Amino acid sequence: MEDLKNIIAGNIGQLRRNAGMTQLDLAERLNYSDKAISKWERGESLPDIVTIKEIADLFSVSVDYLLRPDHPKEEDVRREYTRRQKRNHRLITAMSAVLVWFIATFVFTNIDMVSTDVGKHWLCFVYAVPITAIVVLVFNSIWGKRRYNFLIISILLWTIILSVFLTALPHVLWQLFIIGVPAQIVVFLWSGLRIK
Repeated sequence: MEDLKNIIAGNIGQLRRNAGMTQLDLAERLNYSDKAISKWERGESLPDIVTIKEIADLFSVSVDYLLRPDHPKEEDVRREYTRRQKRNHRLITAMSAVLVWFIATFVFTNIDMVSTDVGKHWLCFVYAVPITAIVVLVFNSIWGKRRYNFLIISILLWTIILSVFLTALPHVLWQLFIIGVPAQIVVFLWSGLRIK
C-alpha cells in the first residue's frame, strides 16, 4: 500500500508540475485545500477514487496512468501508433486489391456458366491486373511513399497495353507496344519532378 501511495504521489506531482500548476491551483480546481494536495504528493494520504478520476480527467490521462510507476515515453507511444497506422494502411490496400481479384473471379465464373462459347473469359483476369494497379496507385498516393508511384504507373501503363493487345489478338496490334515507349519516357520524366 505504501508503494501505491508513493506511486500516486509521484504521478500527481509530476502531472501538476508538467501542467505548470501550483499546489494551490490544483487544490482550487479540485475543491480541496493546498495542504491536502501537499499530503497526496508526499504520500502521506491518498485521494478517494472519485478524486483520482477527477485528477485523471483534469490532466487528460487514464486512472491507470496514475497507478503505474512507469509510463511509456510519448515518442514510443507515437512510434507505436505510426507503426499500427502503416500496418492498417497496408492491410486496407491489400484487401482492396484482393477484392478486385474476387470480382474478376466472380465475373469469370458467371460468364463461363452462362456462355456456351469458349471465348476469352480469361480476359477478366488480364483486366484485373491494371485495375489492381489503379487501386494500389490510389492508396499509395494517399498513404504511401510517392516515389513508388513511378513503378505503379509503369505497371499500369504496360498492363493496359497488354490487355488491349490480348483483347485484339486476331488483329495483332503490336504497334501498341511502340506507343508504350514514349509513354514510359513521359512517366519517367514526370517521376523526376519535385513538387512542393
